[in-house]
Formats: sequence, structure tokens, C-alpha cells
Amino acid sequence: MLGAGVFVVWAPATAAAGSAVLLALPLAAVIAALNAASTVRLAMRYPVSGGAYAYGRAELGPVPGFVAGVLFLVGKTGSVAAIALVAAGYLWPDGAHWVAAGLVVVLAAVNALGVRVTAGVSAAAAGVVVLVLVVVLLLALPAADLSRLSGTPHPLGLLPATGLIFFAFAGYARVATLGEEVREPVRTLPRAVLLAVALVFALSTATLLVLVAVLGLDGLAAAPAPVAELAGPGWDGVLRVAAVVACVGSLIGVLAGLSRTGLAMARDGELPSTLARVGGRTATPVASDITVAIVALVAVLLVEPVQVIGVSACAVLGYYAIAHAAALAAGRALGLPRGIPIAGLAGCLLVAVTVSWVALLVVAGVVAVALGVRALVRRWRRT
Repeated sequence: MLGAGVFVVWAPATAAAGSAVLLALPLAAVIAALNAASTVRLAMRYPVSGGAYAYGRAELGPVPGFVAGVLFLVGKTGSVAAIALVAAGYLWPDGAHWVAAGLVVVLAAVNALGVRVTAGVSAAAAGVVVLVLVVVLLLALPAADLSRLSGTPHPLGLLPATGLIFFAFAGYARVATLGEEVREPVRTLPRAVLLAVALVFALSTATLLVLVAVLGLDGLAAAPAPVAELAGPGWDGVLRVAAVVACVGSLIGVLAGLSRTGLAMARDGELPSTLARVGGRTATPVASDITVAIVALVAVLLVEPVQVIGVSACAVLGYYAIAHAAALAAGRALGLPRGIPIAGLAGCLLVAVTVSWVALLVVAGVVAVALGVRALVRRWRRT
């Protein structure tokens, strides 16, 4: 979860919402917590690869499950492009697209070595990022002025800002997509997801408050690299390294989640069966890993990070909406109060449709095309 989002979302979110960004953060956290609650209970009931694709298919039927899978693939491929390009921008801005492509290739190879390696890299990256962020925030505290926290809110920008900040929380579902590779999933998954959401919320809250108190709302909205500005010139190199490490840790988790969703869809005949092949030594879906890397490379070479963050957030919110619908369909079997998936479903849909009309059209168009291709393939198979 501690990837590109914690370094890039604050400026556009503040530009959209003004002082209301201080409300957008907890709102995004509430939606993330609701999503986590439904996702964790479903993961405990269905400890298999695929996340909401598997849950939607089991509880709602093949078509909703397929839509959830497509939304995840679209949203997280967008995340790969955004995260890799942010990392490359810190390393070598003039050649960002090619550096980002190299990162994708290297991390896809690491991911193919097995889930233990993936988890180890992610844990090490998270530790570095937490340490650097905490140190930077503590050093910036003497320059903080609490009077800068007050300013003009932009109410119409509240929900779009919430969607952007949600991008910084996205990541806990990747644990669920790896469900069948987790030891004791019924006990481990809920602990991991809920602890992750709580820690990221605490760190994000501290980061946003210090950013506003030091830079001011206008300064934060106009800052191309707000955390780097907060640290000052002496820490520029350290922040660049921390940003790259954060992106690497997040990126390898996204690639793992994408390949496992592709594996689950291939097993059910929704994608080519080749993608269901699992390596004997590493127990990883190697064919799916390679395919995901190729698609991600195309995205990295063709798009810019700002363009895909909105698309990613919109698609992932739609994915979680289907997870909440699956939780509602499961009913009492999950042991979850109905108010949680109802509130989560409403929150996801409301924020998704307000993130950006362009992002909404792109996501809706891709889903429509995917459903059309699915129908044609099934008709061809019957014929």
C-alpha cells in the first residue's frame, strides 16, 4: 500500500478539494476499511486466488465475477503504469518511460521466483519507506503552523479528491488475491489486511497534516513533489531513493495480484487456458506472470501517470463494489453485519462515478468490449 500514492496524490487532491482534503482522507480511509471488512470475510470463506473475481463468481454468477476480474486487471494495470513511471521520474525524468519499462521487466522476473520472494521485497520496501517518512515528518515539525490547516473548502471537489486519495490506500486486496498461497488464511488474512489499513491511515494522516501545516494549502496544491519539498534540499537524494523503493515494493505486489487474478480466470475458462499453468519449482503462474508483464510494458510506454491514476481508482472502486455485492449475497454465512457491505457498495459507486468522467468512460468502454468479446467467444465455442 505504501507506494507511489503517498508521494503523489496529495497535490492533485488538495487542488481539487482545498481545505476539504482534510475530510477526503478519512472518507477514503472509511471506504478502504469497509472494503477490507467485506474482502477479508470473503477471503476467509474462499481462500483461493482471484480475489473479488472468485467471490463474485461464487456468490453472484459468472458474469459479475468476470466483470470484477476485468475491472481488477484494468485498474491494476493502470496502477503498474502509474507506479513505474513515478519511480522512473525520480530516477531519470528524461528517460522515464524506458526506465519504467526496465523496472517492470526486472520486478516481473523477481515475482516469478515465488510468493516468498515477493513478500520479502515488499516488506523490506515498506520498512524503508516508513522509516524515511517518519524521520522527514519529525524534522519538518518545527516549521509547522497549525493556522495553515484552515482555508477555503471546495465541496464539489471532495469526492474526486477522495477517489484520488483512495489510490494511496489500494493494495490490501492483493493479500486476498494470493489467498491460496497464504499459510492459515482464515487467521492470517484478517490480521494482515486490517493492520495494514490502520497503519497506512495513521501514516497518511500524519503526512497530510504536516504537509498542509508546513507548505499551506496553496503551496501543497502547486507542489510537483510535496514530500521532497517538505524534506528540503539536504534530503532530496534520500527522498528520491525512498520514493523509488516505495514504488518497487508496491509494484511487485500489484504484479503478483494481476498474475493470480489471470490464473483464476484462466482456470474457469474466462481467459486462455495457457495462463493457468503453474511452475513446478516456484508454484507461481509463470505464463500469467509473463503475459501481465507484457501488457504492463505496453501501458508504461504509452501513458502518463496522472492519466491513469483516475482510471485505476475508478476501476478498483468498481471491483470492490462487486465484492460488497458478493458479501451481501453471502448473507449471514460471512458473519458480517449487512450495514458494512451496503455502506461500502454505496460509497464505492458514489466515489467511482465522481473521480473523472473521462476515467468512467474508459472503464465502462473496456468492460463493454470485454463482455462483447466474451459473448462472441462463447458463441464460437458452442458452434
